[in-house]
Amino acid sequence: MSGIDTIERIGRVTSKYFVVWVLIASGLALYTPGTFVPIGDHISLLLGLVMLGMGLTLTPADFRRILERPRDVLIGSAAQWVLMPLFAYGLVVVLGLPWEIGVGLILVGAAPGGTASNVMTYLGRGDVALSVTITSVTTIAAPLVMPAWVVLLAGEQITVTFAEMAQEIVLIVLIPVVAGLVLRYLLDAYAPTAAKVGLSIFPAISVAAIVAIVAAVVGLNVEEILTASAIVLFAVVLHNGLGLGAGYGVGHLTGMSEDRSRACAFEVGLQNSGLAVAIAVAFFDPLAALVPALFSVWHNVSGPALATFFTRADGEPVSDYEPGITSD
Repeated sequence: MSGIDTIERIGRVTSKYFVVWVLIASGLALYTPGTFVPIGDHISLLLGLVMLGMGLTLTPADFRRILERPRDVLIGSAAQWVLMPLFAYGLVVVLGLPWEIGVGLILVGAAPGGTASNVMTYLGRGDVALSVTITSVTTIAAPLVMPAWVVLLAGEQITVTFAEMAQEIVLIVLIPVVAGLVLRYLLDAYAPTAAKVGLSIFPAISVAAIVAIVAAVVGLNVEEILTASAIVLFAVVLHNGLGLGAGYGVGHLTGMSEDRSRACAFEVGLQNSGLAVAIAVAFFDPLAALVPALFSVWHNVSGPALATFFTRADGEPVSDYEPGITSD
């Protein structure tokens, strides 16, 4: 087995058992929170590393698909941008969540799609090209869309401005993604072997980064997590479920094929909770990061479950292959 094959195997195994690593790290953070609290100062840097990895997975062909299928990309992106923030706000109001908790749910709702959606779309026999394109579009638009929703839905209760949030998102999302895209282009052109190595190892690096972020959030909120009410967990599960169901429904109602409807379901329901954690820690009470951290764990349970349901409906087994980054 060559060195590259070994690296690829490490990346696949690390990604495949992502939820296990999150649970182990969370348990350790509950037991020894002081060990992980210092990581909280580096959450934005860690997320930037994940976004760099996402950029490395993109090619110009991914963006050309926007021109090839603008209607479905627009529908999926609009559903992501509109439904999840409104679902979040509705749950905050209906369930009467405390402000410190509620802003975390709104941040999750306003976040762009997570890269885990691309993997779940693949495993669920959805249209992966459409999924990757929608993720790219919503991520690039995040510096405008995310702070706009937060200011609109929670403007009277926050002191942070639209410009401050937009600047932070540009720094930890847009710049690393663009840098990764440029680096991928250069490596493909001048060092294809290095490009292959980078694509093989970055899933493991991204998983490690997100696990560290979740552990830091757990360490910062040990008491709150131990006393978290069932209503908070219910809000996380319901928010995710509404997104998955509504995304699938929007796909069918707008005439998408089955595989594209599945892609839409995962794009709407699986958020970039890592970004929500970073913004919560940077601008709000650390408690606001609790919901995004819980969402990060839960959507990596619900996503594979829905993918399994889809493949069983097709009468096909779920592939063991897990491409790309499965961390957010």
